[in-house]
Amino acid sequence: MIRKPVVAGMFYPFGKEALERMLSKLFEGVRNDGCLCVVSPHAGYEYSGRTAAYAISSLKPAKTFVILGPNHNVLGSEFSVMGSGKWDTPMGTVEIDSALAKELKCEILEEDDLAHAHEHSIEVQLPFLQHRFGNFRFVPISIANVAYTDEFLEKCISLGMHIAKTIRGRQIGVIASSDFSHYLPAKVAASKDAKAIEMIKRFDAKGLFRTLENIDASVCGYGPIAVAMSVAKAMGLKEAKVINHTNSGDTTGDFSSVVAYYAIGFR
Repeated sequence: MIRKPVVAGMFYPFGKEALERMLSKLFEGVRNDGCLCVVSPHAGYEYSGRTAAYAISSLKPAKTFVILGPNHNVLGSEFSVMGSGKWDTPMGTVEIDSALAKELKCEILEEDDLAHAHEHSIEVQLPFLQHRFGNFRFVPISIANVAYTDEFLEKCISLGMHIAKTIRGRQIGVIASSDFSHYLPAKVAASKDAKAIEMIKRFDAKGLFRTLENIDASVCGYGPIAVAMSVAKAMGLKEAKVINHTNSGDTTGDFSSVVAYYAIGFR
């Protein structure tokens, strides 16, 4: 099965040459930090692309990447892995690591292609990875965020521990795809996001959920972030830091209602 891109020509250029030019510009001057796991945004490249370039560039070189993305459409299973096939981008096809996908399937994580059919949060990461690393394989995991329940949190933590156990000692990176505050004044967004990021820095997934609920947050990928935090903690990583931060106002000039983007690295 070959999955065709669903947001090429909207979130990023449809043509290969135009996309490569854009990516080259976005990566200019971006440093490499050697992180095993990152949080990366997934908006249109003109808005969040610079921050995404920082996130992806900070990853350690790897042969395979596990990409965790929120299921905005809430189609398919709650935790859905696409177990085989290839995904097309204007820069070429990327193969799913079917052997790793099979290893990662568990009681929580089901094989279900429907969740991935129309979702952009994983797709938009691939051209950044292609530009940075060339050839690689990946495992797409889509997570439907529906509530800050203890049950959902425990599933995220358990899946993260399972991923960590599976990938330990192998050249595999982990990406949690998420934007942060949506459609708030820039100062309000920064204040709310700082409270959430403090929990991420503490590797406190439960604290993250409680904070997001208490401040009425609009972080769309909190499930993937919680899984990534669990992976990082189980792998013995000690530091989570903000690598880059932008918001849509940096592009539009309108800071009265922004979407916030963060590159966060775990190492």
